[in-house]
Amino acid sequence: MEYSPNQRTAIITGASSGIGKATAMAFAKSAINLCLMGRSQEKLAEVAKIVSEYGVKVKIVSLDLGELSNIRANIEAIVEELGGVDILVNNAGMGYTNLLRETPLTDWQKVLNLNLTSVFECVMGVLPHMRKQSQGTIINVASIAANNYFPEWGTYAVSKAALVTFSQCLALEERSNGIRVTTISPGAVNTPIWETETVQADFQKSAMLKPETVAEVILQAVLLPQEAVIEQLTITHSIGVL
Repeated sequence: MEYSPNQRTAIITGASSGIGKATAMAFAKSAINLCLMGRSQEKLAEVAKIVSEYGVKVKIVSLDLGELSNIRANIEAIVEELGGVDILVNNAGMGYTNLLRETPLTDWQKVLNLNLTSVFECVMGVLPHMRKQSQGTIINVASIAANNYFPEWGTYAVSKAALVTFSQCLALEERSNGIRVTTISPGAVNTPIWETETVQADFQKSAMLKPETVAEVILQAVLLPQEAVIEQLTITHSIGVL
C-alpha cells in the first residue's frame, strides 16, 4: 500500500465492528485508503475484504490499544510505511457500568487507559507527520455521557468527558498547523458494546442510533473543505435513549 498525495489515507481504530467498521465502509465508498486497527486479526480481515471491493487500498493492524506502551511506536511505524496519513479516527473504546463506590482501581484505570490515554498516544503518533504536511483531520469518538450523567456510568462518563476536553485543547493548539480536530458525541449506538461483560444495561436497541448513521456524520466532517471544521457535534436518536 503506497501513499498517494491525491488520495487520502485514514487510520481507523476499533475498525472490526460497530462504528469503526461502518466508518471504514463509508470511507471506502468515498475512495479513502484505509489502515484498519483492532484486536482481532480475523475480524479485521473480514472488514478489509468487504471494503477492498470499492477499489481502495487496505492495510490491517492487529493491536491491543489497552497496552499503552506499544501504541505510539506502532502508529509512527504505520505512518512511515504508508508514506503518510491524512485522517485519524479514534473510535476504539469500551463501555463500563458499575457504581463508583464499587469500581476497583484496576477497572478505573482500564477504562481511562483505553478510552482516553490510548487516544492521546494515537494522536501523538500521527501529529509530527500532520504538522509536517500542514494538514490533517483527527476525529475523536466520545459520547453524550460526557455531558449527560447516568447512575453506574460514572467511570465511562469521566473517560469521555476527559476525551472531549483533550480534543478541545488539541484543536486550539494545532489549528494554526492546519490540523482539524472534531469530537463526535453520539447517543446510544447499536453496536456489540452492549454484549460485552463490562456493560450491564437494558436499553431498547431499536431506539438506538445505527453505526452507519454515525459513520456518515464522521465522513461528512472529514469531507468538509480544508478551511472548515466542525469541532464538536452531538448525535442523538429522535426517540431519545442514552
